[in-house]
Amino acid sequence: MTDTTYVGAIDQGTTGTRFIVFDHSGQIAANAYTKHEQHYPEPGWVEHDPMEIWENTKVVVRDALDDAGIGADQLAGLGITNQRETTLLWDADTGKPVHNALVWQDRRTTDRVEALQDAGKVEAIREKTGLEADAYFSATKAEWLLDNADPIKMERTRPDDVRQRASRGDVLFGTIDTWLVWKLTGNHVTDVTNASRTMLYDIRKTEWDDDLLAEFDVPRETLPEVRPSSDDDYYGYTDADGFLDAEVPVAAALGDQQAALFGQTCFDEGDAKNTYGTGSFFLMNTGEEAVRSDHGLLTTIGFQRSGEPVQYALEGAIFATGAAIEWLEDVGFVDDPAETAELARRVDSTDGVYVVPAFTGLGAPHWDQRARGTIVGMTRGTRKEHVVKATLESIAYQTRDVAEAMEADSGIEMTTLRVDGGAVKNNYLCQLQSDIIGSEIVRPEVDETTALGAAYAAGLAVGYWDTVDELRENWQVDREFQPAMQPDEADAKYARWDDAVDRSLDWAVDDGGS
Repeated sequence: MTDTTYVGAIDQGTTGTRFIVFDHSGQIAANAYTKHEQHYPEPGWVEHDPMEIWENTKVVVRDALDDAGIGADQLAGLGITNQRETTLLWDADTGKPVHNALVWQDRRTTDRVEALQDAGKVEAIREKTGLEADAYFSATKAEWLLDNADPIKMERTRPDDVRQRASRGDVLFGTIDTWLVWKLTGNHVTDVTNASRTMLYDIRKTEWDDDLLAEFDVPRETLPEVRPSSDDDYYGYTDADGFLDAEVPVAAALGDQQAALFGQTCFDEGDAKNTYGTGSFFLMNTGEEAVRSDHGLLTTIGFQRSGEPVQYALEGAIFATGAAIEWLEDVGFVDDPAETAELARRVDSTDGVYVVPAFTGLGAPHWDQRARGTIVGMTRGTRKEHVVKATLESIAYQTRDVAEAMEADSGIEMTTLRVDGGAVKNNYLCQLQSDIIGSEIVRPEVDETTALGAAYAAGLAVGYWDTVDELRENWQVDREFQPAMQPDEADAKYARWDDAVDRSLDWAVDDGGS
């Protein structure tokens, strides 16, 4: 057995689960991925099976290690990063989820959020949590699960059993990080970044908030302990008799977007990154100050290291970017996402077509739960190339929406944006993004920065890396993109985007969108 050691990261995302092993230079030594099923029981509802996610996690960890010939005992530590607001409850005795997890995209609690708005409670929620009142976050999902989970799935018979057992701590609440930590170590733990996305956590006091728990009727006893994102005390150890056959420290967790911020080494105030996944998430480090947004952004916790103050961030959450490209594939415009750049280059312009991919509403800075996907400007001469090009442009326009709000809130003019995620492999999109926002786009050599951030956080906790300066030295540029479009042209195209967005707003009269 070699003495070489590594750090592993479980990256549990919206469409699948990945396990990546990194070496000391931050390079990938092993990598495995598998998808899980998306469940759509009703229009606007999105669910995942937590047991499928757990089984897939075990599969990708074993596959990555086996394929690379790395032993589990060579892992100095494990970090976890996850789709953030996705929420589940499980029985602490049986280990069985009481219902499928409600995914961050799920809109079934829209009416509940609108009731909060009508009752004038939005501002109080924003002040404590930094979040907009929205079905996106965990609080209304947890409330729905407590009210609607089927006790038969828990092998119980009384309809009120779920809530009663939750109040005794026998039913546990968590986001996906919490679920995986519990399955790996037996400990009920989350980190500050994931707690900050529940709409139950006071981000300034860094504690669960009694008023919010009362509002959503979530018992404190069901909640996990909140720990630093990179925890020198560790969350626990994997079971030596478990699937890894080794005791490995589980020492870090960050929500996926905060993990990408960490992986992009955005450790200083003003550093910014945008991750292009199913949605896009634009974060700027604001240091030890929780900057209040007046332009539709979220104030959130960026990360926390053991013994250090919380670092905050401003965030613009865009719900559909990669999902917009997946939609092109779903409806048969492309057979593979890689085709989008080629098709877009076949036409000089969109010929006036704009696509607003508000499939599950609009996030920052619009925050309209009832907006829906819209195509405007079509004529009899519109071809699929125009729609494909307009869909790619929508990703750039949505990012500019957030970039302008970010600059207005922070007072910092952004000249460089670090990007990551699957979509940034598309050079056409990266150049388009640079043109539309008028800033340099920098793509790192290792673009799996979400997993890298979780690995960095775990590695710092276990002493694999000593300082963040070592991590900065690991960060290498793959390619830079400079604006090539004239600013007047970009501004004119962007102004028309605002008109298209207006057409999409407040479209769905109910969750079915009829």
